[in-house]
Amino acid sequence: MRMLLLSNSTNHGETFLAHARERIAEFARGEPVSFVPFALADWDGYTERVRNALGSDVVGVHRDGQPARAIAEARCLLVGGGNTFRLLDALYRLGVLEVLRRRVRSGELAYAGASAGTNIAAPTIRTTNDMPIVDPPGLAALGLVPFQINPHYVDADPGSTLMAETRAERLAQFLEVSDVAVVALYEGAWIEIDGDDRRIGGKNGALVFHRGGTERLGTSADLDRWWRPGSFDVDRVRFDGVPGPVA
Repeated sequence: MRMLLLSNSTNHGETFLAHARERIAEFARGEPVSFVPFALADWDGYTERVRNALGSDVVGVHRDGQPARAIAEARCLLVGGGNTFRLLDALYRLGVLEVLRRRVRSGELAYAGASAGTNIAAPTIRTTNDMPIVDPPGLAALGLVPFQINPHYVDADPGSTLMAETRAERLAQFLEVSDVAVVALYEGAWIEIDGDDRRIGGKNGALVFHRGGTERLGTSADLDRWWRPGSFDVDRVRFDGVPGPVA
């Protein structure tokens, strides 16, 4: 299984995908990149923006008369960011979640995602930052990793006078009803998976939230401690407030 899961598409002060352009090219290994633009409304414009950033070997799956077939036959897939609920809803409606899951797990398909595209690699999208602008058939996602993911993570500003909940507080609320760890990726960071090699890439690292507290992971830190296959079965997800993963 090969995956590249980016926290974000644009770093502050940089152009779109500049921070990850070389890594994505290495990840593609010369294969054309099939791009999934469904997290945003302007599919053509989004695809063109990715093509301008990465080069001409980018093809939007929506341009195929049968986008589900384009996804099922892709060799390297890049799933763009935007709204996670809209993205997941589109994939449910196309009926491609199971084929995606199977092909990535078998190694037939290299999967790259950014932001929303990274969110859906987790068991569910319950730790996305996005507003539910649409109502997908469910919150269960691809379950390609056995932990939740929270992209764009930011630490609370101790000098802020804002009264809103912090990101850490919201993730703690998730852990009140589930003991599945959450890997919170700082901007510029990503998760790299190549077979049994699973680590943090990019820069700035990650913060893992779990019921015992938090653990900071630097760049190149491995994820072996949090890789517990079988701890969460995406096909049997329940949302009834019962603590812990499904037995």
